[in-house]
Amino acid sequence: MSDPLQAAARSVEQGRVEEALATLHRAGDAGNADALTRLATWYLSGTIVARDLPAARTLLRRAAELGHADAALVEIALTANGSGAEPDWKAAVQRLGHAALSDPLAAQYLQLLEQMSLREDGTPEDLPRPTMLHPEPRIQRFAQFCTPDECVHIASLAAASLQPATVFDPGSGKMIAHPVRNSDNAVVGPTQETLVVQAINQRIATATATRIAQGEPLAVLRYGPGQQYRPHLDTLTGEPNQRIRTAILYLNHNYTGGETAFPLLGLKIVPRVGDLLVFDNVDARGASDPNSRHAGLPITSGTKWIATRWLRAEPTSPWLLSAQARAAAQA
Repeated sequence: MSDPLQAAARSVEQGRVEEALATLHRAGDAGNADALTRLATWYLSGTIVARDLPAARTLLRRAAELGHADAALVEIALTANGSGAEPDWKAAVQRLGHAALSDPLAAQYLQLLEQMSLREDGTPEDLPRPTMLHPEPRIQRFAQFCTPDECVHIASLAAASLQPATVFDPGSGKMIAHPVRNSDNAVVGPTQETLVVQAINQRIATATATRIAQGEPLAVLRYGPGQQYRPHLDTLTGEPNQRIRTAILYLNHNYTGGETAFPLLGLKIVPRVGDLLVFDNVDARGASDPNSRHAGLPITSGTKWIATRWLRAEPTSPWLLSAQARAAAQA
């Protein structure tokens, strides 16, 4: 018997998408967890078929019940962050506990989650007290905001997906090297948001006086020697739902250089592992604040890792943002 995944892939290559769907559905109905998971990824990505988050959730749950460990972890993430249904933190934690009985990776995630001081809804019980570094724009530093283990967890999730920073060039119609940032970067999207990541995102929301839905997905950046992020603003031109604040989590500090500098303020912050830097990007009127211009200075030795979460004025959707980014890349 031919592999249904390979058969479906051939059908897609030949433009017979409905045939591919039928092949995978038949295999899934026969108990093939890999076929169910492949179908779910198609409905999540929205590239082969139209995006359908509730359908993807149903397929992932079926695959998880058949013992598919990866499907279980993705379905747990979507259960907690509310993709395709209302968010249900309690159910997600219960499912992680069940998955941990047979999956070492789930057990590792559960152990790290249990070390966090969380309320039943996943919000933090307390936060470190911030240090005010500048009043306007407000710049604050939360020392030891995350533990070293939490920082390693974030970096490990993104490591395999890191790519050189690029930007769409409307002149050539191609993705080109980013003119301002020459780091490697990856986004921890909604399917990768472990409960540990979601608890940290909720911690950031509490620290920044925002709702968790106002945050873009965590963007992980890695800088090697000579790499930097030149002075820039985080606000977006012509964007009605503006990035009002930025939160930068320093994931390590065993390197030299790489300070976060605000050149117009004469302020330079030396990174320390686990610290969170939070600053406003807009003024009291909601307009972009030129004094929030900042830079990641060049690395002189070692490798710098950070995770950035941009906070919007209103709730946003990671699925909408990913669709907009794909559309821009294809324009």
